[in-house]
Order: sequence, then C-alpha cells, then structure tokens
Amino acid sequence: MTFEELALKPAILKALREEQYVTPTPIQEQSIPAVLAGKDLLGCAQTGTGKTAAFSLPIVQLLGERQGRKGGKRPIRALILTPTRELAIQIYDNIEAYARHTPLRSTVIVGGVPQRPQERALAIGADILIATPGRLLDLINQQYADLRQVEMLVLDEADRMLDMGFIHDVKRIIAKVPVKRQTLFFSATMPSEIAKLAQTLLVDPVKVEITPVSSTAERIEQSVYLVDKPNKQKLLGDLLKQDATIVSALVFTRTKHGADRVARLLGRVGVTAQAIHGNKSQNARQAALANFKSGKTRVLVATDIAARGIDIDELSHVINFNLPNVPETYVHRIGRTGRAGLSGIAISFCEAEELPYLKDIEKLIGKKVPRVEDHPYPMQYLGEAQEAKIASKQPEGRSRGGAGGAARSDGQPRRPRSRRKH
Repeated sequence: MTFEELALKPAILKALREEQYVTPTPIQEQSIPAVLAGKDLLGCAQTGTGKTAAFSLPIVQLLGERQGRKGGKRPIRALILTPTRELAIQIYDNIEAYARHTPLRSTVIVGGVPQRPQERALAIGADILIATPGRLLDLINQQYADLRQVEMLVLDEADRMLDMGFIHDVKRIIAKVPVKRQTLFFSATMPSEIAKLAQTLLVDPVKVEITPVSSTAERIEQSVYLVDKPNKQKLLGDLLKQDATIVSALVFTRTKHGADRVARLLGRVGVTAQAIHGNKSQNARQAALANFKSGKTRVLVATDIAARGIDIDELSHVINFNLPNVPETYVHRIGRTGRAGLSGIAISFCEAEELPYLKDIEKLIGKKVPRVEDHPYPMQYLGEAQEAKIASKQPEGRSRGGAGGAARSDGQPRRPRSRRKH
C-alpha cells in the first residue's frame, strides 16, 4: 500500500515525499482511513510503530478541509496531549513538516521553559495545539487557553501519563473540551485505569493493535552481560572504546543521579556522553538531544521518563545499564533501536539483584535473552536473595559453602575451613 492509496491530499503527499516517507506502517494503514472517516480510535501500539503520523496526517487533512476562521485569532481545533516535553516537541516538529504546504498553524505548550512566549502564541491562536498536561492546565486556569472549539482530541502515551501522575490533570483538561468531538486514544499498554478512561471517552471506536508489548522487534539483536554492580561502568567503557560498531548508544539508568554519574565517568575515559533527565532544564535537554542526533555526542544517558518520546533515526544500540523492574519497560527501551525497518542491537547489564527482573523480562517476551559469557567482568557475587534461594535448595544436612562436607564444583568433598584464633 502507498500513501496515495490512503486518500491523502496532494499537499500532504508532497510533504511526505519531502520527508522521504515511502510506504505507510501497519498502524498508519489501519488508522488513517478510520480517522478520515470521522471515527473514534483506540490504538494499542508501542514506540517506533509510526503512530505519530497515524494521527497527525488525518488531523492535518480534516482540519484543512474544514474552513477555519479567516483573520483574527485562530481557535484551537485539535488538541494533542502527551506526557513529556521531548515527545510534545517531536510531535510538533512532525506536524509542522506534514502541514508545511497548508495554511494550518500549530503550537506547542510544555513546562520547564518560560511561559510568556507560550502566552503570546496562544494569543495569536493555532489550529493544532500539542501540550503536556501540567503547563496546559496552568494556562487554562489563567485563562490563556480556550478549548471550547476543539473538534479533535488526541491522548498519546496514555499509560505513561498515568505512570507520571498526570491522569487527574488530563481528566480536568478533557472536561474543558466539547463533548461532541472526535477522540483518538493511544497507549502502549492497557492497565485497568487506562482501559476505563478509554471507555468513558470513546464512542464506538475502531480498535487498532500493532506489535503487542510482549513481542520485541525481530530485527533487534538482544544480549545480556551478567556482571557485578561495581564493574558495570568498567564494562560499559570497555565496550564503547573497543567496539567501533557502536556508532550511537542510548544508555538507560534507573535514576537521575545514576545518569549523571555514568555520563561523567564515560567522559573521563574519552567517550563523548551527555545525560538527559527531569532535573535538566528544557534548553539543556534539547541541546543534549541535538548533539546526539548530529553525532557530536556518541552516548546519551537517560532515565525512562526523559527518554519517552525520543525519536532518533538509525540509533545503532540501546544499552540497559540498569535493568528495569517492569518488564514492559524493557520492551519500550529496546524499541528505540531497530526503528523503521532498520536493524538494531540491545545490550543489557544484569547485576545479582536484577536477576529476578531478567527472569520477568524473558517470561514476557517468551524467550531467553542470550548471555555473553566471554567478557572480562563475569559475575562473582550472586547477592543475598540468590544466595538464600540456592541455600534453600541444598540437600538436608548440608549448608552452602559450610563445613558439613558440601560438594565442590568438581564433585569432590569440600574441606572444612580451619578457624584461626585471634
């Protein structure tokens, strides 16, 4: 199928050619006709499936067909809510590209930057508004934003908005939007609260499900290194210095402090790296992202929340410095590579206390992640939880590593340890 077959207008097709879009992705094939027909949509799709274009292209077409106000302030006719600043800016950039040959105007509202320019943009007006919930709610309460003429509402990454505690702000914003509207609802997962919210917002929706969260892209080569926590940084530095195929790497850490530390220590061994997380200013985050996309910075170290929505073409590697405790998060992380039909590599470091997380990940994806056995920092310490588990499986009357004659790995009796008097 081609984009021409999706009945998109010549102005949009011209923009897609300029963006070098060749064929629509599965979610675009299924979503665009439904949205153009005026249907509500429930999309379950993970990152990297092309869902931004799946809702943006029909929005640009439908609003272009419906004559907007001539002269004066433009009312907001489409509202796109999304959880993070990076994702909001990415969607804005995409819509600007898709609508470049139309008279439509769009603007983006996010926190972490001065409010005054956003007030001026809203005073001028825009057909399409892309926003994060917190800042938009502030501007609504200050009477800078008016949603009474919204015709199309998009909730993108609804599950992440729930995770980040934005769901109540989202509900308050939705209460300001007309009941009669077209609603497009996207979420990578469907926890019960998100499913209930979708039921209250959507009317007879078309359901589109692409790449269930339990499956990972077949093109992504996965591996895991079992390594003790103190050696993770050394292993990461060695990999980056010795493996020239790691052209660009997005490294995930569990905490903001951890991201800063990893980036700082990589710099000390001659690897260009920058950290991106919620404590960074918006300008700093955008600068780090721009440096990474341009190749000036080889490694971007990020927390999950900061990385949500980062869309980087031809990202060669994703590295899990810390394994996530939620297995679905692993799928989202490694989905940052292998996008748009390209191959990708996902490398994970697993310390002793993360072994249960690895087991949960493998259960979710339905296969064992290959272990890299031949590396200079093999795991030596299993951790208290694993030690206790192994000890509980020893035959009665024996204790692991004790003086009761437990067997050695070579099958011979273990000699009792001598006790020195001090």
